[in-house]
Amino acid sequence: MAGKLQGASRWLQDCNRRCSGLKALALATTAMIATVDASAAHAGEIDSAQIKVFQDQIAALQAQIDTLNHALAKVQSASASVPTAQAASADLTPRLHDAGGRFFERKPGGPATFLTRGGEVTAYGLFDVSFDGATKGMRGMSAPDGETPIGSLGWQPDISTNMSYVGIRGFQAIGSHGLRFIYQLETQIDISATSGTGETNSSASNVVKGGLTSRNSFVGFAAPQFGSLSVGKTDAPYKQSTARMNPFIGMWGDYASIMGNTGGDNRVEFGTRLDHSIWYETPDIHGIKWNVLYSPGQNRSSNSDNIAGGESDCTGGNIPGSGGSLPFACNDGAFSDAISTSLAYAHGPLYLVVAYERHSKVNRSSDLTGEYANPPAAYMAADTADEDAAKIGAQFVLPTGTTVSGIYERLHRYIPAFLEFQNERQRIGFWLSATQKVSSNGLLAFGWAHAGRTPGDPGQHNTSIVLPPLGSPGDGVGGANVDNAANMATVAYKIDFGGGLSAYVDWAKVFNGPYAHFALGAGGRAVTIDCHDASDATGDQTSDPHCWAGNRPQAVSTGVRYQF
Repeated sequence: MAGKLQGASRWLQDCNRRCSGLKALALATTAMIATVDASAAHAGEIDSAQIKVFQDQIAALQAQIDTLNHALAKVQSASASVPTAQAASADLTPRLHDAGGRFFERKPGGPATFLTRGGEVTAYGLFDVSFDGATKGMRGMSAPDGETPIGSLGWQPDISTNMSYVGIRGFQAIGSHGLRFIYQLETQIDISATSGTGETNSSASNVVKGGLTSRNSFVGFAAPQFGSLSVGKTDAPYKQSTARMNPFIGMWGDYASIMGNTGGDNRVEFGTRLDHSIWYETPDIHGIKWNVLYSPGQNRSSNSDNIAGGESDCTGGNIPGSGGSLPFACNDGAFSDAISTSLAYAHGPLYLVVAYERHSKVNRSSDLTGEYANPPAAYMAADTADEDAAKIGAQFVLPTGTTVSGIYERLHRYIPAFLEFQNERQRIGFWLSATQKVSSNGLLAFGWAHAGRTPGDPGQHNTSIVLPPLGSPGDGVGGANVDNAANMATVAYKIDFGGGLSAYVDWAKVFNGPYAHFALGAGGRAVTIDCHDASDATGDQTSDPHCWAGNRPQAVSTGVRYQF
């Protein structure tokens, strides 16, 4: 189509030139005839035969002009219904690149967007690397038996890749009614370390996060009037709904260290990416958007202790045996079906959202095997139960350039009363943040998160001092009504250099209660710190993590970020 439009444009220009020339010639000839007539009337120098020759020439020229004018009108009428190349690219109309155009052409104004025949494709990415200093905050701690933490307990420097990724996304038009086939392929980029499976002294994973399409990747269909329907893997609507309220994404003190985190450490159960999912998102209707996702469990086991079909890890993270119990199984938080949804309203400086997510048949029997030498069978059977999370959030931008955000969250685990003594998965949480522009390109951000107490606690290395119900000597649990609340404070300064390049400095600290073990690093960092010391650091089934609850991890960081 582009070739046809260019050809038509050249023809119109030529036609206009020809018409203009013929008209000028006709006018000149007519003027000459008038002059001749006037001269003949007075001087008799030109006879009637010569005048007739001039008149015939004028008639022939006028006929050619009429023919060209008729053709010009037809072409102008046809071209009026076809957008120009500039207009077509501006509104993404795929008719610009039809069968007659080039297959791949850079889109004007887009830094990494290319037009294809009937669609477009965009490359995008984020690179973030930081130099850090961090401490686990466990110096001076001891267990009831007198043991103390092992390893380097003070501040330690590190270099970390933080939530870096590259990807491509695009669409292909289907028909002429606005329907599109959409796609996205995205992968993590490990800049400061070598990609591979993950293993620490507290967890192990078969997932290669630097592998192709390890992050949000999907295919689907979209139309402006109907919204979009996609299949693949994505950050759940519950996670996406309040991401704009988190000014510390990928930094120390990311709110994922506490929000959506039911047990502590760096495992965020309700702020994660869900594999093998299908989801629908409505178009924006007067500022209102609804997003809903369903992820089938794909698990042949009735208690979710198998790896889901098509996956390499237990659903929820980690490989079988991460709970340290025999036989090896997905018994450390693996779940089956999941649903996630959010409803948001945005208008001017105001943003409001409600969100909900539920995981079915969450298997946490490894908590019992860590408490009992021989767990009661009834307890083991009952420790596979549903868990859900709900939150409401609000954000407002003040005329002073200040943005304030707040979230209230409630986490719940549906287990019988006789298991409440070890239930650390049920609590409330809060998040408050404020950002302030302090210059044309500088931003100062503050954040505070709170995790409330839970009904019970499974106990950690230094807190397993209570004999659990039906227990025997040697068994131990944290018990009911213990202080496992926690708070986290975060401060960061960011400077934007333009062109997608920025830098930041960041500080965060977690204030764990005596039985709490929340960590720093959740939210996309490669280097994290938690409650575990250096004993048996090989991880996996053979690890003896020695989690020192009540520690106070703290970290500082300076980094550079480039986004395109």
